[in-house]
Amino acid sequence: MPTITLSVPEDLKRDMDELREINWSEVARAAIKSKVAQLKILKTISAKSNLTEKDALELGRKINKSLHESLAK
Repeated sequence: MPTITLSVPEDLKRDMDELREINWSEVARAAIKSKVAQLKILKTISAKSNLTEKDALELGRKINKSLHESLAK
């Protein structure tokens, strides 16, 4: 299996060291696998989309505004 190296801030490393029972390599593998799956889905959806970049940004703004308003209640 290939190996990758990650850099983390010192304070995060200290926190990780305090949690020695956690398999941090497995946590990283799972996070990377999840992100790759999400990006593959996004790529599939965007390949079939007729939205322009401007349309997508506007839609994102509307979604963010709606989420903000619903969470503010």
